[in-house]
Amino acid sequence: MTTLVTGATGNTGRHVVAELVRRGEHVRALTRNPAAAAGRLPAEVELVAGTHTAPEDLDAVFDGVSRLHITVTAGLAEAGPELVRRAVGAGVRRITVVWGGGVGPVEKAVADSGVEWTRLEPQEFMSNTLGWIESIRAEGIVREPYDFPSALVHEADIGAVAAVALLDDGHAGRAYNLTGPELLTSSERIAILARATGRDIAFVPITHEQAIDRLTATGVSRADAEYVVGWYATSDAPSRTVVDTVEQVTGRPPRTFAQWVAEHTERFQCQLRHPSPRGEVTRRPEVLRAARLRRTVRPIARSGRRGRPRPQLSRCTRPRPVRTRLGIALCVLRWDGLPGGSRRRSHGHCP
Repeated sequence: MTTLVTGATGNTGRHVVAELVRRGEHVRALTRNPAAAAGRLPAEVELVAGTHTAPEDLDAVFDGVSRLHITVTAGLAEAGPELVRRAVGAGVRRITVVWGGGVGPVEKAVADSGVEWTRLEPQEFMSNTLGWIESIRAEGIVREPYDFPSALVHEADIGAVAAVALLDDGHAGRAYNLTGPELLTSSERIAILARATGRDIAFVPITHEQAIDRLTATGVSRADAEYVVGWYATSDAPSRTVVDTVEQVTGRPPRTFAQWVAEHTERFQCQLRHPSPRGEVTRRPEVLRAARLRRTVRPIARSGRRGRPRPQLSRCTRPRPVRTRLGIALCVLRWDGLPGGSRRRSHGHCP
């Protein structure tokens, strides 16, 4: 049997794919760019072109598919119900969905589909920490408006739970709240990062409004910025409560934040370096600021559009507003490849 994974190269989708392949499942991965995805996903994966926000183009993709994984992302609220309808009509009999922070149109369509379904309700992603990379590299500083505890969950644990729900019986009609094994404040996360990287990292509080302005300056709409920052200001009990769902479903403890940091330490240790006219390496703040400006402006000017430009000096794309309680994990930074990839910047020492 075949499992179709939408958003297969995304923050959680790639982990779903990896876990399904590890368990011997035939995986069909839906991606906008199969050629680019070929180097990021296991060789056994069947790559197909398309997007879950255009379900009218996916009839052939559903051929032979019995299981489906959906991640609620931007634009899916409108297209999601049709995606579910076409999938069920084509023969899909089991669906997992990573929610967008609430039971919206997609989640409701899955629950009303008439087939077996499992809803995954992860709290804050550990990968939100990637949003600190620039300030840590350049200044050794993290600026955030709040220092509240959060039960962060590793994206690989979300993928593991999804794979179990897709392949094993006993999970139909369940909504799984997913967290990591511990509550951590931003300061505590920074301390773990500092120990792993061997450098001092300071926490600098900013105001609620400054946090909103920081997001809008990157192209996020004010409404989406207020939603994301507001979620941290008024986080509810599930986001501050550790549960053992990951262990109950997968049979092993959830990964810790220290484990996540160990997988990404090099990302935080690297600093942008640019040769001066005399040949020496400089890290002057004005050079770093110019590098960041080029990273966001040059690719857009060259592409001639505001879409998904391919940057030259970074492996991240422009922010994409994603209206979800997990939005900052998706809209602040999206890696264009897996950690340790072979593609390098045209300047500097970071991968």
